[in-house]
Amino acid sequence: MGVPEKLVAWRRHRWARLALMPLNISIPAKVEIGREFRLVHYGMGTVIYPDVTIGDRVRIYHQVTIGRKDAHVSREDSPFERLVIGDDVVLFPGCKVLGGAGVTRIGRGTLVGANAVLMNSTGENEIWAGNPARLVGRRRDLD
Repeated sequence: MGVPEKLVAWRRHRWARLALMPLNISIPAKVEIGREFRLVHYGMGTVIYPDVTIGDRVRIYHQVTIGRKDAHVSREDSPFERLVIGDDVVLFPGCKVLGGAGVTRIGRGTLVGANAVLMNSTGENEIWAGNPARLVGRRRDLD
């Protein structure tokens, strides 16, 4: 476990959140994170919205944003409830995962390509790429 992951584990303490600031990492204490979470390349520029659950063994590369697609609407008026990222998901550099109305789920083992903009739920072991992201394949190594 690297330094950024250790600081994320301690993010309920203000000093840990302040220590993440030079890396431009914003992960609120409310975010639920599973075991063996990894920020690849220090996760520089990672921003995660508070109502997010992250599964086990999730890898997040730099410049990833996880949040809601209606950020222009106040939280009280938004139909967004939660974004759930399953186990073994990989979010490649620069991708944006933006949840919509209700609960958005990123299925176990899903890969979201570099700079993809994903705005809907996925199935398991899928590969998504593009802007807007679309299903381009399936992961064979986890089936």
